[in-house]
Parts: sequence; C-alpha cells; structure tokens
Amino acid sequence: MTNYPIEMFNYHAWANQTILGRIKELPSSVLSQEVNSSYPTIAHALNHIYVVDKMWYLILTGMEMREALQECMRHADILDSADGYAERFAQLSEQYREWFRSQPDLEQSILLDNPFAGIRQTSYSEIVLHVANHGSYHRGNVSTMLRQLGHASTMNDYALYWYQEPVGSAS
Repeated sequence: MTNYPIEMFNYHAWANQTILGRIKELPSSVLSQEVNSSYPTIAHALNHIYVVDKMWYLILTGMEMREALQECMRHADILDSADGYAERFAQLSEQYREWFRSQPDLEQSILLDNPFAGIRQTSYSEIVLHVANHGSYHRGNVSTMLRQLGHASTMNDYALYWYQEPVGSAS
C-alpha cells in the first residue's frame, strides 16, 4: 500500500534534483543573474526552498517552529553553485527519509505554534504534504525565472515522476 505523504516527499526530492540537473547544464552565472520575479535570483529561490524544507524537518524532529525559523535564518547562506544546492537537498532528503523510517504513524498530531498564523493541531503527514506542495510552487518560480533569462526549464511534474521512478521504490 502506498504511503502518499512519503510518496509526495520522494517526488519533491526527485523534482528538486531534476530542476537542479537542468540548472547544472547552464552557465553557472545563471544562479546569480537578477530577474524581476518573486526572488531576485534563482539562487535565492533555491535557498528559500531549502531553508523552508529544513525548518519543517526541524519541526518534525521536535523543535518548536519559532526556534526552527530562527535556526534556519541563521544558516540561510546563498550558494554560488548548482552542485552545492544539489548536495544540500540530497543530504536533507536523506535526513527526512531516516526520519520516515523511525515514524510508526505519520498521522500523529502535534501542536504547531506558527508565529505568522497562530496555533493549530496538525499531523506529520500534513506537514510533509505541505513541504512537497511548497516546493512545487517555488520550482514553478524557478522555471519562470529560467525562461526570463532565456533558457528552457525542464519538466518536473508529478505525473512525469511516475515514469521516472522504478515501481515500488517510493514506499
């Protein structure tokens, strides 16, 4: 039986590496070229995805949201290479996967104190689905930024992921 939050996280990790693979094919300067978009550069957008993924990982592993935000903002350095981002994302994805292996129940609920939105009960699975959705949104920003800079992006839709991953590898 497919565990959909884990499946969506695996898609998220694959999609991050897929778009980074495309960026690696381009001149390294593409990361720091300024565009008129949600973020000033592709590096800023990638950094945002990474920092938010890291923040949610820290929350899933027991840190309060306020503390996780502060921790991630202290280490929110912009990198100058796609390889650096690929390595960062790969390491964090493995940390998530280790956490998944240790969790008997992703429907377990925690009290989330979001300084921007308030307090609410939420499940681990909701957080994981949010991580995947947030990444999809911002990979769309990156695709648009690439086009603004005169480069094609690459497909990284969930439906394409179905055909890229060996059957049974995601759960």
